[in-house]
Amino acid sequence: MPRAPWRRRRTSDSPRPAGRRWAGRLRRSGTFARQVLLVRVGRREQLLDGTSALDVSDRYYHDASGPIDAYGVGRLTAAEIESVVPVSPAIGPSDAVDAAGSAISIPLLPGDRTMARRIKFAVVNACTLASLTLGLLAIFQAMQGDVRIAAYCLIACVAFDGLDGALARRMGVASPFGAQMDSLADMCSFGLAAPVVVYASLVGSVSTAAAAVACALVAACAAIRLARFNVSPKDGRFFCGVPTTMAAAVLALAVLIGLPVSGALQVAGVGLLAFAMVSSFPYAKLARLIKLPPWVWLAPVIGALIEPRLTFALLVVGYLVSGPLLWLRQRRTA
Repeated sequence: MPRAPWRRRRTSDSPRPAGRRWAGRLRRSGTFARQVLLVRVGRREQLLDGTSALDVSDRYYHDASGPIDAYGVGRLTAAEIESVVPVSPAIGPSDAVDAAGSAISIPLLPGDRTMARRIKFAVVNACTLASLTLGLLAIFQAMQGDVRIAAYCLIACVAFDGLDGALARRMGVASPFGAQMDSLADMCSFGLAAPVVVYASLVGSVSTAAAAVACALVAACAAIRLARFNVSPKDGRFFCGVPTTMAAAVLALAVLIGLPVSGALQVAGVGLLAFAMVSSFPYAKLARLIKLPPWVWLAPVIGALIEPRLTFALLVVGYLVSGPLLWLRQRRTA
């Protein structure tokens, strides 16, 4: 049996070695990773027994070939140790990392920062800011009692929201900064302005408390929907829940058309639309709906010419019901 590379010295009946002093001198030809691991073990033991990290230097001594630690391994420099030591996200970076990271500038526009790309980037973000401004204008108009003008502002918000994404993809200036800007503008326009406009239209037909609860539910569900969209994987075919843009468009069109239903039914519809935003049902994207055969759109067009209110209500109900139906179909085929 080969002899162990250390000399054990037990002080009790325990089969484990008695502390650090049992370790002998290892070979100096060990790899760099082994040296780092040995140094880390030593630092960890010092932190566990309560001594400070500065006491590590007291355990080193010198010989003819240079500084040697208690394990017989050549001493590493601080830069070599920090280059391989992982940083725990629970502890956070050190002061040196914070000082170095504060000097790093992250560009808002990735890629080549030419003048042409900067102009395109500015145009796309101008559309996003226009949607944000129109949302604020809708709030101001709703506060003054001009509900129809506020609803038209929401429709313009929907148009600019779709325009900035299309321009960003077509011009090749899509960026994480633009995605966050679009999310914040959507929260202002569709998560705050749309509930305010709906509240102004419901006041007088229902109680103030019922209208406030329904509109607050829309704002809360819109915030949850946007936050979930930012951190969830994207599906090119379906939405996970009704998007906030489409929900705001439905609410704005409902205010403009003036559905001939009771106030209680309107509040119930607003609440149902809010829950549909945070649901997990798959809803088809507008690009897939446009690709449907032309004869499918013949009935809605004729219905809009004859009775636009009833046609609009049927289209909204049909789209909301399509989510649970697609979900059931996917479960059966899975």
